[in-house]
Amino acid sequence: MARPHVFQALFRPQAPRPLLVNETRGIVLARSIETAFDSRARRTGLLGRDTFEAGAVLAIAPSSAVHTFGMQFAIDVLFIDRCGRVIKRALGLKPGRIAATLRAFAVLEFAAGAPEVAWTAVGDQLMLIDR
Repeated sequence: MARPHVFQALFRPQAPRPLLVNETRGIVLARSIETAFDSRARRTGLLGRDTFEAGAVLAIAPSSAVHTFGMQFAIDVLFIDRCGRVIKRALGLKPGRIAATLRAFAVLEFAAGAPEVAWTAVGDQLMLIDR
């Protein structure tokens, strides 16, 4: 049996699409959650896109590193542990860069410049909540 993690709500059958919330600060980080939980989706990520909509997040798990080689735009990145605690931030990660932390369980990628992501700090607790 797999160990519990912050994304388990996404696997419930017929579940409503949850919001990604920074519980520590009481703010919504994303209203739309895309997932990259298999090998192919993790390799592709946001490659091939011209933009990524504000209010959306790409959740990549398991993952402890991302790159922006071949990307057309900058992204904001939060690295989280299995429980959803932020352990590293990389804001405004430009194309052609790498960001990593070995302690991460997952990576959350956002369009660069969202104030809600900028307000999120290392140590904040993130969670999924039903709408």
